[in-house]
Amino acid sequence: MTDLRTRLRAVPTLTGTPPQFDPAAASDDPQTLFTEWLLTAVDQQVPEPLAATLSTVRADGRPNARVLILKDVTAEGWQFATSAASPTGVELAATPYAALTFYWIPLGRQVRLLGQVEAAAPDESARDFLARPIPARAESLAARQSDVLADPSDVGAAVAEQTERLLADPGLVAKNWTLYTLRADEVEFWQADPDRRHLRLRYRLDAENWTKERLWP
Repeated sequence: MTDLRTRLRAVPTLTGTPPQFDPAAASDDPQTLFTEWLLTAVDQQVPEPLAATLSTVRADGRPNARVLILKDVTAEGWQFATSAASPTGVELAATPYAALTFYWIPLGRQVRLLGQVEAAAPDESARDFLARPIPARAESLAARQSDVLADPSDVGAAVAEQTERLLADPGLVAKNWTLYTLRADEVEFWQADPDRRHLRLRYRLDAENWTKERLWP
């Protein structure tokens, strides 16, 4: 364990190159600033810039987290999708609050969001499902996410069966597929500094207005 600790302490951290950022000049709403940061990550070819960690609460009160893909940012909030029958969907149905975290290492930037999560209307969720590639739709239609897998060959057989269904009926939609919107009431933007004087800007929603606050590193 001592050797591991020594090796871990030798691993470089804060290796990114942060762009110029003036918190005082930031937009009045977090959606605008987030979109700017996200598109910078895309333009700078940061690997998988849409990947985010979604944290929910299990029935026993323990936190649970997984990485998923951001679908869109609207005036209402940040959108992602999954099956309502998955552990994520079940946890959101019981406790409709979540945290969403983005970390773009090459830019030394992180964004943390907290807020209530709402499910979209069935037709909107269906449109999102139909926009997915066929392999992704086939896997969703197999509808056994997180179940115990006794035989790995069962996955291929189930996906092949659902692919045939999709080819025969391209408009087929998984009944539990749901588009969710995280309506953030708190968003924090964090930019790294090699001297640990990190830039932190927090937005808090009060009624219908956002308040911006600089935070200590």
